[in-house]
Formats: sequence, C-alpha cells, structure tokens
Amino acid sequence: MVVSAVASTSAQEASASQTAAAKSAMDYDTFLTLLVAQLKNQDPTEPMDSTDQIAQLATFSQVEQSIQTNKRLEMLLQSSNLSQAGAIIGRTLTSADGLASGIVQEVRVLTDGLTAVLQNGTEVPVNTGVTIR
Repeated sequence: MVVSAVASTSAQEASASQTAAAKSAMDYDTFLTLLVAQLKNQDPTEPMDSTDQIAQLATFSQVEQSIQTNKRLEMLLQSSNLSQAGAIIGRTLTSADGLASGIVQEVRVLTDGLTAVLQNGTEVPVNTGVTIR
C-alpha cells in the first residue's frame, strides 16, 4: 500500500513538472504573440512610449533567459540521474518498506526518477527511504 502511494506521488510530481513546463512554454508563446500583435496594431502617428517598449523588451529577454535556464537545469538533473544510476548497479538495495531487497541488475531512468531492477526481476523506485549498500 505504501509503495503505490509513493509511486502515485512521484507520478503526480512528474505530471506537475510537465504541466509547469508546458505552461511556461505557453506563456512564452503567448507573450510573443501579444508583443507582435501590439507592434502590428500600433498607431504610427502615436508610437508607444520608448520606456514602455524597452520595459517590454526587457521582459521578453527575461522570459527567454528563464526558459534557457530551465532547459539547462533539466539537462543537469538528467546527468545527475545517470550518474546515480551507474553508481547503484551491482549494489544491494532495500525498498523503503523493507519488503523488496536484492542486488541491482539494471536501472531505468524515467521522467519521474530512477527505477532499480533487482536480479529477481523486482522493480523498486529509487526514492526517499530506499537503502543502498
């Protein structure tokens, strides 16, 4: 029972992070669309105040930098997961509830974390409470 609740929480966290990533991409696209629409519909006889235009361009730059930072953080997390995966192969793993234990034969890197496959075929999510020796 406890394992499924933990797995459910991990799935919910992965879903939330995917939703946040999709929302940031949507916000970025929406921002660009609004900026282009504003520039197209601007009255040439009364142009936008230059300070407003510079503020909008600065906001655009910040949004773009945030997206690039998020991409780099995702790459860093993936690299960290791969390092952790390599480090636990061949070691003894015990699940958080103590019901599953054995030598790690392989590790699967998934969007919501690592899953260790023991020699007996048991799959154990590598999260809080797991013991590795």
